[in-house]
Amino acid sequence: CDTVKSINLPIFMFAGGAVGNLIAIIVLSVSRQQRKSSAFYTLVCGLAVTDLLGTCLASPITIANYLNPNVLLDQHVCEFQSFLLLFFGLTGLSIICTMAAERYLAICCPYTYQRWGVDRRFAQKLLLFIYISHIFFCCLPMMGMANSTLQPSETWCFIDWRKHDPVSTTYFVLYSVVSLLLILGTILLNLVVCGALLMMRQRVVQLPVTRGSVRERWRALSSAAETQMIAVLVMTSVVVLACSAPLVATTACEITRNYLNLIASVNPILDPWIYILLRKSLFRRFLGLSRRGSSSRSSSPPLAQTTLFTTSIVKDSSVFTQLMCNASIITQLPATVTFTPRDTERASSRLDSAE
Repeated sequence: CDTVKSINLPIFMFAGGAVGNLIAIIVLSVSRQQRKSSAFYTLVCGLAVTDLLGTCLASPITIANYLNPNVLLDQHVCEFQSFLLLFFGLTGLSIICTMAAERYLAICCPYTYQRWGVDRRFAQKLLLFIYISHIFFCCLPMMGMANSTLQPSETWCFIDWRKHDPVSTTYFVLYSVVSLLLILGTILLNLVVCGALLMMRQRVVQLPVTRGSVRERWRALSSAAETQMIAVLVMTSVVVLACSAPLVATTACEITRNYLNLIASVNPILDPWIYILLRKSLFRRFLGLSRRGSSSRSSSPPLAQTTLFTTSIVKDSSVFTQLMCNASIITQLPATVTFTPRDTERASSRLDSAE
């Protein structure tokens, strides 16, 4: 009886995930041709297919483990489930971040969006790249870079983050950092896109009202294309991030907890070198060297320009003499004096006679 009660939850989650993603794929496939050809809806469909595959591959193993607790004790099955969780978790975050980047380019950088030719084929190539790169990256634990182990709840397998092996820790840190960067990038891009849309709406509202522009302004305010895409993106991002962030946060906390002792032991090793390298005499030398370097960089270009300027003028001594005489004469004249062509001829004749 307890087994039946406990198995109801994974079965319900499996059915809900499979049916929901199937309905989403069908709805997207029967949508308008214009939407089907866009990059955004191609990415949305790719996310739905990814979620469907993840549900259909991972959930049966979990259900089988509820029926027979010895299923995940097989190391090969445990490594396969760990690969599924790694791959589909990271792939979902990557597709969501790609969707946010696509909307950012379409709204904030339309020229770049058009120049790159972001369309359905472009999105398909991105999805193919995400799948291939993530398969290789998530297969590294099965190649010996990390170990998969049964978690304390004994219902799922994941890479062992408690192991202090340098190679395993490196992979685990890398996976956590990539996941965290994808989460932060998605949040940042969504905020920028929503802010840009709000500014565009505000500018449209502030335009002067005329009879001819009322319909255009109403269409701009009520055009559901961009708003609906952003709503889909924001809601999907919230769901994916809310489901992925706890695991990423847990792993980050576990890494921090494992390295607290290491950081505490490194502190007394690094402190003396700070005192040694930043003592008064060396610090003054560093400042002197930096000042000399900055002064030489700032003074060298003007000297080069002055040398080039004077050498090009001094090549003709008459031109140089005439420029100097004219400068001394002009600086001594009042501002109201004006020159005539005859005055210029007289000045030039005087310069010739002086030579």
